[in-house]
Amino acid sequence: MAEQQSNTASDSSRLIVDDAFEVAPVNDRLFGSFVEHLGRCVYDGIYEPSHPEADEDGFRKDVIELVRELGATTIRYPGGNFVSGYRWEDGVGPKESRPRRLDLAWHSTETNQFGLHEMSQWLDKVGGNELMEAVNLGTRGLEEALDLLEYANVPSGTKLSDERRANGKENPFGIKMWCLGNEMDGPWQTGHKSAEDYGTLAASVAAGMRMIDPDVELVVCGSSSHMMDTFGKWEETVLEKAYDSVDFISCHAYYHPEFQADGTRDMASFLASGVDMDGFIKDVAAAIDATKARLKSDHNVFISFDEWNVWYIDEEPSKNPEGIGNWPVAPRLLEDSYTAADAVVFGDLMITLLKNADRVHAASLAQLVNVIAPIMTEPGGPAWRQTTFYPFSMTARYAKNGTVLEPKLTSNTYATAKYGEVPVVNSVAVRGADGSVTIFVVNRSLELSNDFEIQVPDDGNFTEATAQTLHEEDLLARNTLENQDRVILHTNDSVTFSADDAIVHVTLPPVSWTAVHVR
Repeated sequence: MAEQQSNTASDSSRLIVDDAFEVAPVNDRLFGSFVEHLGRCVYDGIYEPSHPEADEDGFRKDVIELVRELGATTIRYPGGNFVSGYRWEDGVGPKESRPRRLDLAWHSTETNQFGLHEMSQWLDKVGGNELMEAVNLGTRGLEEALDLLEYANVPSGTKLSDERRANGKENPFGIKMWCLGNEMDGPWQTGHKSAEDYGTLAASVAAGMRMIDPDVELVVCGSSSHMMDTFGKWEETVLEKAYDSVDFISCHAYYHPEFQADGTRDMASFLASGVDMDGFIKDVAAAIDATKARLKSDHNVFISFDEWNVWYIDEEPSKNPEGIGNWPVAPRLLEDSYTAADAVVFGDLMITLLKNADRVHAASLAQLVNVIAPIMTEPGGPAWRQTTFYPFSMTARYAKNGTVLEPKLTSNTYATAKYGEVPVVNSVAVRGADGSVTIFVVNRSLELSNDFEIQVPDDGNFTEATAQTLHEEDLLARNTLENQDRVILHTNDSVTFSADDAIVHVTLPPVSWTAVHVR
C-alpha cells in the first residue's frame, strides 16, 4: 500500500494466539442491527414503494442486497425511543385503515404503512435474520405487552391470534427475543421511570409474558450510557427486582470526537473509545455477578449491547424538527456521514464486543439504513456503503460461528485526555469453524505505523496469510452520493507468513483497521 510506504516512523506490537485459552464461542447475535421508525430508516430506506428497485411489497431490492452483504443477523425493532409511544395495533391490518400518529420521540408523523407484518416479510426476503421485538413500557404496560405476544406467537384459537391470521400471517411470528421497553433510565424517554418503578414493571411484564410463552428471551433495560448519573445504582436496583425473570440486561453507547478548548477535536481520545466500551461491559458484568451472588441464584443473565455506534449526537444532522405545526413524515434525521477515522473507531468497538463474547451474547448496531447507518440511500436513487460498512461486514464474515481466543497482546501506550494511558493497538483473534484464524486489529496512533507480529498456533495446518486494511491519509475522507467508493478496504501487501515458526508480520498504518486471515 502506498500509504504505508510513506510512513517511515514506526512502532511495534505483538499478539500471541493460543488455542488453549478460549474466551467463548461467538454468538451470531453479536452481529445484530437496529431498525427504528426514525427519520428515513424505514421510509425511503428499506421501504420505498415508488422506487425503481422496489419489489411487489415496496421493499428496495438494492438495500436488501447490501444488508445481505453486511451480514447483519438479529434486527431490533421498532425502537428505540420511538417504541415508548408506539401502539403496535396501528401497524397491522389493511394499510388504508391504519391511522397516522404523532411520534413524540422524533417530532415526526408516523404513517404506520410499515409495521410488524412488513418487518417480518422484509426479514424473510433478506434471509437468515431474527426479529428482536421491543414492547412499549413508556406509555403502556403489561396488558399491551401480553396482547402483542398473543398476536405474534400464539398459533390460533384466540381473538388476537386469529386477527393475525386474518391479516395474512397464518403461522405465528415465533419471536424469541423481546426488549422490555427502551432506555427507561433516560429523562428524554416518554414515560421515563425511576429504577424502582421500572424494575417492578419489568418483572411483572416478564412474568406475564412467560405465562403465554415460557421460551421467550427477555432483555431488561440497563443504563443508556456509561456516563449516566444513575449508572450502577440503576443496574443494581433493576436486577434486584427482575433478575430471575430476564435473560439479558442492555447497554447503550455512542461515541464521537469531542471538541477541545482550542476548537479542534480530541482525536486521540476518540480513537480510544473502545476503552470506555470495555469498561462499561466489565462494570455491568460485575453488577450481574453481584446480584446473582446476593440472590443466591443459579440463573445466568448476559449483556445485550443493543445500541452502539459512532454518533455525532449534538450536531446538526441530529436536531429534531420543532414547532406545533411541524411534524414531517420521514425527515432526514441523524444522517451522519462517516469518515475513515470513524470507521477505525467502529472497528475497534467491534473488536471490544468480541473480546467480551463471554458476557455479551447479543449486540445491535444502531442503526441499519440512513440513520447513523452503514447503508445510505437516496429517494428514487442509489444505495451505497458508508465507511463503517467494511469493518462490520468483514468481521461478520470471518467471526460468525467462531470462537474468541484470549488475547495475549503486548503494545506500547499513548496518552489521552479522557482515558489516560491506553494501548496503541487493540486486537482480538477468532478461530473459525473451518480451522482458520482471523485477527482483527486497530492501530490507534495518529502518527506512527506499527509492525504487528502475530504468533499463531503452530499446528502445521497454516499455509498462508492475507490482510485487508482500512486506512486513509485523509482521516476525514468519506463515501458520499457523489463519490460512493472513496473509502474502501485495500489488500495489505505488507503481510508475510513464516510457516516454519508460524509467525505473521503485517504493517499497520496510523489510524487503521485491519483483518488478517490465516488459513
